[in-house]
Amino acid sequence: MAVAMASASLATTLSGLNKVFEISRSSVASVAEFSSSGLKTARSCPLHGQRLSSSRTVIRQASAATTLEDGSQSEADIVPTPKVIIDQDSDPDATILKITFGDRLGALLDTMNALKNLGLNVLKANVCLDSSGKHNKFALTKVDTGRKVEEPELLEAIRLTVINNLIEYHPESSAQLAMGVAFGAVPPTQQVDVDIATRINVVDDGPDRSLLLVETADRPGLLVDLVKIITDINIAVESGEFDTEGLLAKAKFHVSYKGKAIIKPLQQVLANSLRYFLRRPSTEEASF
Repeated sequence: MAVAMASASLATTLSGLNKVFEISRSSVASVAEFSSSGLKTARSCPLHGQRLSSSRTVIRQASAATTLEDGSQSEADIVPTPKVIIDQDSDPDATILKITFGDRLGALLDTMNALKNLGLNVLKANVCLDSSGKHNKFALTKVDTGRKVEEPELLEAIRLTVINNLIEYHPESSAQLAMGVAFGAVPPTQQVDVDIATRINVVDDGPDRSLLLVETADRPGLLVDLVKIITDINIAVESGEFDTEGLLAKAKFHVSYKGKAIIKPLQQVLANSLRYFLRRPSTEEASF
């Protein structure tokens, strides 16, 4: 299923999100009925497809852990790493959203309400538990079409909406999220070295497509920018997954060129284009 590639600018995308961040809790009751009937809790979390692998650590995660008299830390005081996953691969008919923040999340009624304000249907919502904590999972479709979300701008709006709600209702999470710099009560104490954190790899994924893997420092608008860079060199994005893990972002895109897998020279062009964009220093136009 082809992902629709819109070319709207990042400034337009972020300005449109301002309204999203002003959503209040006043209309939470409108989703309470759905939650009571549609929210299910499982004892364990089944694996759906291959998760993006975790590479070696490039930053030390900030935490609010309390040091005890014996020098150890209380496990209850250690702030877990927030994770937001947008999965376009596992379900052909819906966009799958997964949110994890240790065992600190509830039913996320406010988040469901915010997603509805983006013009989305929450078809299913469930919670599963494992040794790493509680995992909230939602199946989303667009209200106007009944189909999964394909626009990169709307996918990014979903991601930033969830992160904004995490920061609002769990302020301790802001110390481990890139958006905590601008919106959090506690900004991250550590900054990601973009040169070290950025990794790009393109591998074959059958005769008709290739698999692009990108890991870099997270920031607002990153998903939109990645898709734009890819499509600007006439490479099609068919589907993928975008993970936000603390201060890092990990993307997995199935890509093709004229319906075929990307040949080695074009793979190098793609990797170089992404690497240049992600690592280039940011300067203000009026700074000279």
